[in-house]
Amino acid sequence: MAGARITNLQNVGKQPPLILPHQLTGAAQGTVQMRIKSSQSSGERLSQTKSMVLQDPDLPPKPISRHRRNQSQHNIGGAAETLVVLKGEYLNKAKISDGGKKLRKNWASTWVVLETDKLLFYKESKQEALTNLKPGCSPDGVDLCGVVVEWTTERSSRKNVVQITTSSGSEFLLQADNYPTICKWHDAIKSTADNLSKGAGGQASGKPGIQRANSTEYLPRHGLLSKTLSLPKPAPDSPCTKEPEHRRSLIFKSSKLTYSMSDSADKIGVKNRLKKFISRRPSMKTLQEKGIIKDRVFGCHLLALWEREGTTVPKFVRQCVEAVEKRGLEADGIYRVSGNLATIQKLRFLVDQEEEFNLDDSQWEDIHVVTGALKMFFRELPEPLFPFPLFELFVEAIKTKAGKQKVQVIKKLVLQLPKPNQDTMRVLFRHLQKILTCSRKNLMSTQGISIVFGPTLMWPELDCGNMAVNMVYQNQIVEFILIESPEIFGLEKK
Repeated sequence: MAGARITNLQNVGKQPPLILPHQLTGAAQGTVQMRIKSSQSSGERLSQTKSMVLQDPDLPPKPISRHRRNQSQHNIGGAAETLVVLKGEYLNKAKISDGGKKLRKNWASTWVVLETDKLLFYKESKQEALTNLKPGCSPDGVDLCGVVVEWTTERSSRKNVVQITTSSGSEFLLQADNYPTICKWHDAIKSTADNLSKGAGGQASGKPGIQRANSTEYLPRHGLLSKTLSLPKPAPDSPCTKEPEHRRSLIFKSSKLTYSMSDSADKIGVKNRLKKFISRRPSMKTLQEKGIIKDRVFGCHLLALWEREGTTVPKFVRQCVEAVEKRGLEADGIYRVSGNLATIQKLRFLVDQEEEFNLDDSQWEDIHVVTGALKMFFRELPEPLFPFPLFELFVEAIKTKAGKQKVQVIKKLVLQLPKPNQDTMRVLFRHLQKILTCSRKNLMSTQGISIVFGPTLMWPELDCGNMAVNMVYQNQIVEFILIESPEIFGLEKK
């Protein structure tokens, strides 16, 4: 009810008269005019726009000033702040937690309405949302009493995101592409939440804001006003009857701390389990002894293969050379044309697992798969066929202008190679000599083969120089050895 007039308060019990300074008519009739606003919440709430001052009967009455500055000093618990109401606007909303339980973040465009004590979310715009709700359009609501409103950049990669955390542990995210729009909503929601929290804190602490004149003592509102004016009490679920802000914030902070502690405990538990798993994990040597892990062929050092297989030339190299010489010498672009990579990897897997295979089988009928596997074997060696320490020496030797002297220098370097490298190189270059004998049919020249095998058989340990220059020298070295292989390796000329 608005504008209720109350008179003759002196006759009610033996209470001193209630005087409202800014509404005093001047005639000493003890009339008091009070304004009551009805609340939009489920229960009615009493609110005064100006303070009522109760005079002390033991003190003589004093003249009351009508100056506005003096009137502002009698406000109830400080100046009353205006509650902001935003009728509605489309914002992006995501609920990431429900009562402390984390939810999957799903953004959705939502029609958001801010009331005096609630924040409502509609699936679509409803102009009559504040007055008449149609069936099927009931919104999701968030009670703003005690919520925490803050900007966040950690919960989402989007810009302009506001996080709303309720006292029950639920968390919402609001976002808008336009910064002024989301800033307006942030300020309005935060202001409304602060006002509701202050009201709830003052109500719960027993300080409703009615004072004796010339005294700082507060009087209970509901004890005096309800009996005197027979006004309705606030509903049990109204924001004014909720627990104090400080207690609620402590409960929420403790719950939030519990969640963070549980998360950290889970992380520590996972780390401990991983440490135990790694410590109990058997060593590579144990797995190899049990036969669970077998030594690989691809990527294995030539010296290790020599010790394992008992031959200076790897078995897989001999098998590939024999297969190519049997059915691939006249294949167009042999070693230059690439084979199917998936089939090559399948062959590699069989070789690494030391399983039985036959290169004459139909699945390896494409000779370019065999040549591709052989090139991959040489490329994946931990140290190339031309060892790292001799790379610069071979480069310096190829720069020698005198032909006979160049042959002697390179032959001397080849003889310095480890036994597996030297024997494998001899077998390979003898095989490439056979490829050149069919050059009219396979269209492969010494230059073409050197371009293929130059970067495959040798490379520097550190790529500190010019790669293009190194590649030129690599091709020249392989081409020179291929031409002079009868002299360098003592092979018969064909």
